[in-house]
Amino acid sequence: MLIVLGIAEALTIHSSRLVLGLTTAGFFLVYGVALVLVAVRGLWRAARWSRGPTVFTQLIQLLIAYSVWNGGAKAIAGALAVLALTVLVCVFQKVSTDALTGGGSNDHPVL
Repeated sequence: MLIVLGIAEALTIHSSRLVLGLTTAGFFLVYGVALVLVAVRGLWRAARWSRGPTVFTQLIQLLIAYSVWNGGAKAIAGALAVLALTVLVCVFQKVSTDALTGGGSNDHPVL
């Protein structure tokens, strides 16, 4: 979702706010790519280190959703919030917690 926001920001840059637009778009794009790497290299392999960045990112996404909500784009804000809450619920499920912390049995598939 952050990659999409980065692309959207890049497409709407105006000359009056060129530096702000470029830095915001760049931040969203770099952070989005980093999050994909966390998902592919960390969560998919159930690496313990991947849980922290995942939770932190979803909390940031909730703050972005709040900011977008106040900015008037309620549909986008709702989508961001629902997606962040869904990921948080999935990460904190018992089977996910067991897989990411090495606890419990290994009878459950990794989500």
